[in-house]
Amino acid sequence: MSPLSRREFVVAGSAFLSQLAVAQTPQPKLTAGEVVKRIQKQVGIPWRATTVDVIVAGDENTPVNGIASVMMATQDVIERAAAEGKNMIVSHETPFYLQQDKTDDIQGNPVLQYKLDFIRKHNMAIFRFHDHWHARHPDGIAAGMAHELGWDKNVDDPSNPRRLTFPGTPLAKFAQEMQTRLHARTMRVVGDPGMPVHHVQASWGYLGREPGIAMISRPDVDVLICGETREWELVEFARDCVTEGQKKALIVVGHVLSEQGGMILCADWLRSFIPEVPVAYIPTPEPFWNPQHPVKG
Repeated sequence: MSPLSRREFVVAGSAFLSQLAVAQTPQPKLTAGEVVKRIQKQVGIPWRATTVDVIVAGDENTPVNGIASVMMATQDVIERAAAEGKNMIVSHETPFYLQQDKTDDIQGNPVLQYKLDFIRKHNMAIFRFHDHWHARHPDGIAAGMAHELGWDKNVDDPSNPRRLTFPGTPLAKFAQEMQTRLHARTMRVVGDPGMPVHHVQASWGYLGREPGIAMISRPDVDVLICGETREWELVEFARDCVTEGQKKALIVVGHVLSEQGGMILCADWLRSFIPEVPVAYIPTPEPFWNPQHPVKG
């Protein structure tokens, strides 16, 4: 091979230095808005014109250092995310105590102001991811909860992980196993403890009166599971079912624990298309405790 001429050497050297300079040039950081655009592209369903799934705190231009997938952006969760270097939070439920994330009626309240100041001080952004995570196929919350509870094999139809079949496990044992897996402190049950559990309908999160009564009334449903519901509506209907001799039961898990598994799954999903920054799941603690076993926080 013939030696390089002086001119060829200079040209080759200049090209190498140019490539090195490009490689060493700081690349623009991923922003919160860009993360949202990727979520919209990857979720697999058309993005709704009207939705709560928007950045509800912070700015879309916020550079992202890390992402936390959470069930609810409580103050405790936000502080732990900041401590771990995760300044973007993908939160299933509202951080502002109302489904629509409106705060007009509590503007100036010191609790709200403390949270907003903390978010601003730590240059954080919170993206609400509720409607589309539920609407995707299968529902991200339902799929995640089935997996967390070890019920993948019990799902009747993978496209609808809310319907499940079991081999007649007594209700008390069934509920105890749920409580252990979810680390639930205050889960509540209506029904005969010895009733065999065969057919389960899950409705994770809040369940209203009309859909709840329709679900538990179906002949192919033994047990209805929800996160929360009004005690003077669905709970009393379920109790009357039992009093009247029907083989029915209602399990009320608590809202946070009833959807948390879905945000574990969400963290895994986000990692699949956001490689630039670390993505972590941060659990939201159950808010209640049992007086027989008091805990802090």
